[in-house]
Amino acid sequence: MSGYDYDLVVIGAGSGGVRAARVAASHGARVAIAEEFRVGGTCVIRGCVPKKLYVLASRFKDEFEDATGFGWRVGETSFDWASLVSAKEKEITRLSGLYEQTLENAKVELVRARATIAGPNAVHFSDGRTASARYILVATGGAPVLAPHIPGLEWGLSSNEIFDLPTFPRRLLIVGAGYIAVEFASVFARLGAQVYLAYRAELPLRGFDEDLRKRVAEALTHAGVAHHVGALPTRIDKTARGFTVSMSDGETREVDAVLVATGRRPLTQNLGLERAGVATRENGAIIVDAHSRANVPSIYAVGDVTDRINLTPVAIREGHAFADTVFGDLPTTIDYDCVPSAVFTTPEVGTVGLTEAAAQAKYGALDIYETSFRPMRATLSGRAERVFMKLVVDAESQRVVGAHIFGPEAGEMAQLVAIPMRMGALKRDFDATMAVHPTMAEELVTMRTPARRIAREGIA
Repeated sequence: MSGYDYDLVVIGAGSGGVRAARVAASHGARVAIAEEFRVGGTCVIRGCVPKKLYVLASRFKDEFEDATGFGWRVGETSFDWASLVSAKEKEITRLSGLYEQTLENAKVELVRARATIAGPNAVHFSDGRTASARYILVATGGAPVLAPHIPGLEWGLSSNEIFDLPTFPRRLLIVGAGYIAVEFASVFARLGAQVYLAYRAELPLRGFDEDLRKRVAEALTHAGVAHHVGALPTRIDKTARGFTVSMSDGETREVDAVLVATGRRPLTQNLGLERAGVATRENGAIIVDAHSRANVPSIYAVGDVTDRINLTPVAIREGHAFADTVFGDLPTTIDYDCVPSAVFTTPEVGTVGLTEAAAQAKYGALDIYETSFRPMRATLSGRAERVFMKLVVDAESQRVVGAHIFGPEAGEMAQLVAIPMRMGALKRDFDATMAVHPTMAEELVTMRTPARRIAREGIA
C-alpha cells in the first residue's frame, strides 16, 4: 500500500492490539505497534494473569485445612508475601517476553514509545518520530478510576499497585463491589488480612444474577470479610501506623492500606482523538460500528477502549476480526451473545447468558431450575461449603438462556456450557446428555423439575 510508512499502526500492545497486529501482518500488511509500558497489556501485567496467580496462592489455606480430613498430617504453615510477589513478577516477565517474541516472529515492528494520533492517517511517537499509516487501531484498554473524590484519596491504591506492595497489608479496606473488589477481598482474607469491604449497594456484583450475588456476599463473610453495606469513605488520614478512614455511617477504620476498586474507564485521555475528529462517549469510550470502525474511516478501536464487553477474550476476538476484515478480505463481526465470564472469588462464580431478571424482561415466562449441594470434597474435610447451580429457561421455546454457577471450578464449567447455549440448546438437550459421575458438573444435566415457574404476570 504505497504512500504510507505503515499499512497499520496499533496503539497499545495488550491482548487485543497484539492479536490484531499479528493477524494483520499475516495478511501481508506492514505493521507497527506502539507500547509505552510493557508488552502484554492489563491482562498480562496488571490484571487477570497476576490476579489468578494470587487467587491460586490464597486457596492453599483451604487446601491445608482440608487435607486433614483426607488423612494427611500437615505441619505448621506460613505465608511469605515477598516470595509471591517475586514469583508473580517472574511469570509475567516471561509472558511479556513471549508476546514480544510473537510480534517479532510475525515481523511486526515494536515501537517502545507513547503514541498519539496526529491526524486521520498520522501517529506521533514520544521518541520524536511521526509516521503515516493507512489505518490506525486504538487498543489502549482502560484504567482504574479512583472515586469518590474525598480528602486523602491520594493515599488510595488502585488495582495496578496492589500486586506489588512492599509489605503485606494486615488490615485492608476495599472500596467497591465489582468483580475486582470482591476478588481481592477473597484473596487477601485468605492470605491472612483483616478485610473490610465498603460499597453503596445492598449486595456486591451489580449486574450478576441475584442468587449469585447473595452467595458471594455470604462466602466473603464466611471468609472473614467485614461488610460496610451502604457506607463509603468520607476521609482518609495518614497516621504513624497506617491510615484512619472515616466512613459515611459514622464508623472509623484503622488500616494499613486502602484499595479503591470503584470502576475503570477507557484510556483515551490525551491520545489526540479530537485532532482526528474521532467521536467518543461521555466516559471517553471510542464509538465504533460492528466492524470496530470509528466515525473516521481510517481509525478503528478494539477492547476496553470501546467499553463494549470489557473482557480479554473479547478484545482478542475483536482484534482478530478487525485484521481479517480490513486486511484479509474476510468481513467479520463479533457475536456478543452468550459471552461466558467468571469471578475468581473462593468459591468462584461462572456465568453465561441472561440473569433471571433480564430473562424475565425479555421472555416473560420462565422455568427456573436450581440445585444446591455439598461437594464431595467437603464431606470429608468438614467444610461448610455448598455448590449452587441455576439454569434459566425460556418457558415457551424451552431454550436455556442463562446458566449461573457458584462453586469450585465454576469458571471452567461456564466456559463449556457456553458452547451448547450459543448453539441454541434446549432443556431437553441438557436432559438427554449423559452425566459424568461423580462430578459437580453432572448436576447441569440432571435437574429435571423446575424449582420455580415464572408466568408473564409474575411468579406462578
